[in-house]
Amino acid sequence: MTVPDRRSFLTTALASLGVAAAANSRKLWGALAQATPDNPRRIDVHHHFGPPAWVAEVKGRPLLQPANTTWTPEKSIEDMDRGGVAAAVISITNPGLWFGDKEVTRRVARACNEYGAKLVQAHPTRFGLFAAMPMPDVDNTLKEIEYAYDTLKTDGIGLFTSYGDTWLGNDAYIPVMEELNRRKAVVHVHPTAANCCKNLVPGVSPGIAEYGFDTTRAILGVTFSGDAARFPDIRFIWSHAGGTLPFLAGRIEGSASRMKDREKRLPNGIEYEFKKFYYDTAGAANPGAMASLTKLVNISQVLFGTDFPPGGTSLAVAESLAKIGFSKSDLRAIDRDNAVRLLPRFNTSA
Repeated sequence: MTVPDRRSFLTTALASLGVAAAANSRKLWGALAQATPDNPRRIDVHHHFGPPAWVAEVKGRPLLQPANTTWTPEKSIEDMDRGGVAAAVISITNPGLWFGDKEVTRRVARACNEYGAKLVQAHPTRFGLFAAMPMPDVDNTLKEIEYAYDTLKTDGIGLFTSYGDTWLGNDAYIPVMEELNRRKAVVHVHPTAANCCKNLVPGVSPGIAEYGFDTTRAILGVTFSGDAARFPDIRFIWSHAGGTLPFLAGRIEGSASRMKDREKRLPNGIEYEFKKFYYDTAGAANPGAMASLTKLVNISQVLFGTDFPPGGTSLAVAESLAKIGFSKSDLRAIDRDNAVRLLPRFNTSA
């Protein structure tokens, strides 16, 4: 019998120990898989990151918030741990990726996605990724969707409400919607300020009101164009409780009912489409926003979101939601269960 040398022995022993440790770790996390009041295991679907290539490109541009340029993975994990967040799905925020140069946008989107995928690989139970897209460049967006899903194994796609002077629902984006529908994509939509409306009121930041308005415009674009009905397998998540949509829903429904081609574009009615969408709590964890949203949709469509780092801490959002008056079962649904249904790989995340 050949006696292994000391190095070989240690290597084999350590490898065996690693396998045992991994197995024990899986058992431990399996035991923790059930959320409890002391361990809510929230899933944050609206959580931002700042890859170096993106930070280098966007510094000095309008709509950029400094907190996004100093982000680190450690800051995210620290905030998540304090707020009882088991996992966060990261995405790119304002000022986005589109600054008029297709090649720059393509390059930065790819760099963001590869960075994000490596972060997920390093912390698979803590992070997910909504891949950035080089919109409004449709051809390169289709390529990036393929790369994101087939190579990077992304959890979903991140889009913005508008690009320059076009909104989601524009006919130019139909090939993108077709592909997202084919892949049954989860699509998180983040607001921005369109060219028309960045500085309408002097001294008023676009984030105060314009982001909510642009979210509403994008939802109207997707529904009134017929995209929501035509591509029913896209699972849209709208930021900030849908912007001003819940408050304006009655006026919108009245207008939709008078559309001449409503049977073609909205065969099930616009309320049906509203109730099918998902909405996150980022910037909306307050009694007014939640009361309006939950009058429009079932609690099953509401997802925990923070807008970290610029939008606040996960603990602050959780505490705000807890004060609204939701039942324990409703809070658990918002905190975790609804997201697990949408993104089942997080069912055993730690």
